[in-house]
Amino acid sequence: MAVRLRLMRMGKTKQPVYRVVVMDQRAPRDGRYIEQIGRYDARQEPSLVEIDNEKAADWLAKGAQPSETVEKLLNISGAMNTMKIKTGGIHVVGGDNDEAVDSEESDTSTEEE
Repeated sequence: MAVRLRLMRMGKTKQPVYRVVVMDQRAPRDGRYIEQIGRYDARQEPSLVEIDNEKAADWLAKGAQPSETVEKLLNISGAMNTMKIKTGGIHVVGGDNDEAVDSEESDTSTEEE
């Protein structure tokens, strides 16, 4: 089954609001979806983009392909960067500072005892 991240149109006539959903590529635009991962409202000023980056990165890691529009929205929300960091596409200098601080704190606490 080919899975895609794409937009599902909601709202009234001439007042569209979109959901960012994970669905089968062959399903109709407003058909059944697997999971909703966010929403997009272009009518607000500035445009509203709410995407769960963890869910999006998880689906991208599983091989789901984003549509062109959803790929732009993922770049805006930062989910594509999260995915690239997890897969090693982007190298982060210094890594996670929280882990380094935690290990230093545990070292100092054992030395004091």
